[in-house]
Amino acid sequence: MDRISGLPDEILVKIMSLAPTKAAVSTSILSKRWEFLWMWLTKLEFGDELYSESEFKSLQCFLDRNLPLHRAPVIESFRLELSGLYFKPEDIRMWVVVVVSRYIRELEIYCPEKQHILPSSLYTCKSLVILKLDGGIILDVPPMVCLPSLRTLELKGVRVFSDASLQRLLSNCPVLEDLVVNLYHHDNTLKLTIIFPSLHRLSLYIGYTCDVDEFVIDTPSLEYFKLEDRNYDSHPCLIENMPKLTVAYVDVRSTDLQSLIGSITSVKYLTISSKAMFGDGFIFNHLEHLTLRVWDDYPWNVLVQVLKDSPNLRELSCLSEMNDHHQNFGLFLWDQPSTVPECMLSSLQKFTWTEYLGRPEDRDIAVYILKNACRLRTATIDSDTRLFTKLEMITELTRSSRASTTCELIFY
Repeated sequence: MDRISGLPDEILVKIMSLAPTKAAVSTSILSKRWEFLWMWLTKLEFGDELYSESEFKSLQCFLDRNLPLHRAPVIESFRLELSGLYFKPEDIRMWVVVVVSRYIRELEIYCPEKQHILPSSLYTCKSLVILKLDGGIILDVPPMVCLPSLRTLELKGVRVFSDASLQRLLSNCPVLEDLVVNLYHHDNTLKLTIIFPSLHRLSLYIGYTCDVDEFVIDTPSLEYFKLEDRNYDSHPCLIENMPKLTVAYVDVRSTDLQSLIGSITSVKYLTISSKAMFGDGFIFNHLEHLTLRVWDDYPWNVLVQVLKDSPNLRELSCLSEMNDHHQNFGLFLWDQPSTVPECMLSSLQKFTWTEYLGRPEDRDIAVYILKNACRLRTATIDSDTRLFTKLEMITELTRSSRASTTCELIFY
């Protein structure tokens, strides 16, 4: 310990920064010299555990007393996770005011139990680069908003005060690159407009009970797009201008997908969980890796259309997501096509089926792919069925003909 104490303060602070904040603070009891060293830390993290009333009171007093006196001129990051019922909204507002005054660069707040409004000074913080809000936060954005450095914004489960409030925030982040918006509930009908020339990554989750009237997306620099729309009510969807899109994940309940499909045709990696994604004349010339999440009533004729629309596909993965009480049901609408899609003749090299059930329709589809994929290198079948049934599956597929003489059939 004496050897460590002989190091310069700057080195000691760097060493302390590698430990959790709670452990770093505990070093203050070692000696007079160590008493305030932790107050030079630029990364602070509090919470990540359930507090009793007395434990939270202790944390509250600690932050009230020490945070305003923190010695680091710049706080790089401040993470606060409070899962208990004992904090007061005004406490969080005060702590945020303090860290904003210290040129905070990364702020993360998770407080699910109580609703609270963050201070207006947060929305004019010029140094803020990353902002992550999760839980019972009411997004009441003031008229004056300016976040010129913000590059990452995550809003998960927050209560949106109004359309205007959300749009004020989104329209005043000129260099935003990564946006996550998870809407679980909303008291009023919401119109979501996302227009960002700079945005590279976008993830949207619209919950079952979230009433979205429409959403508009115009993001010409987007490279990654994830859309989970669990609301069954149809709402207009205008999505355009995604020429650089490489990766997309689409899980939607609505069938109004024309603008969505037309906007993601540049992707190389695509995961879909929708029955109405293909068949409208859109060609995915760049698509190389496709994952289909398959539900119990999936119309399997869509698979052939998918393959026809993806002439350069290299990898195909099917993931069956069916409840136990559906396992004896047949899959819907599988008629072996009269022609073979181009990708099966020239480019498909890898086929994977996870949670394969081995029903007649499953078998027919797997056999069709093995029989016609001329360049196939590996076909992997993953099944959790009983051993005897699994042996029957293996026998059936092993005996089926294969267009590729070098194809390796793998079972798990």
